[in-house]
Amino acid sequence: MQNKTKLCVGAIGGILAVSIGGVQWTQEREGTVLKPYYDSGRVATVGTGTTVYPNGQKVKITDPPITKKQATEFLQYHMKGDSTVLNQSLKGVKLSQDEYDVYADFVYQYGRNTWLRSSMLRNLKQAKYVQACNSLLLYKYITKHGKKVDCSIATNKCSGVWKWQVKRNKKCLEAQ
Repeated sequence: MQNKTKLCVGAIGGILAVSIGGVQWTQEREGTVLKPYYDSGRVATVGTGTTVYPNGQKVKITDPPITKKQATEFLQYHMKGDSTVLNQSLKGVKLSQDEYDVYADFVYQYGRNTWLRSSMLRNLKQAKYVQACNSLLLYKYITKHGKKVDCSIATNKCSGVWKWQVKRNKKCLEAQ
């Protein structure tokens, strides 16, 4: 069952944070690998997409494996920092927990600066919730070998990016 109750972000009692379900949802998307590996951009990564440890050190491919508990803790640490940016950018916007978790997952994947420049944020500030959800579908590109690649085209072999955007969009629209 989804929680469609919307809170005014930034109002008293309206500080939202990523829910446990939201963290699990991000883990589902990212996957969790306990031994350091190179991601698609050749960046050393461990756990659930961690490229920098909470202590500020970059992940090195020679680092020892981590535990599942550490992977979750690292993800929660980074998503908590993202929540600070989300809450500041969304002051006065009403969101349900499910919507918030979707946008927090987006920020974790695409970054805080992309969020702050996004059509999603612009639409949310104008209370255009459905348009904000549909704006998620604009983020279907990756850069491969210096070229912009459309992941909604199956032959481009990055369909996972597109499938997750469709999943985010669906979850967001269901919260309306």
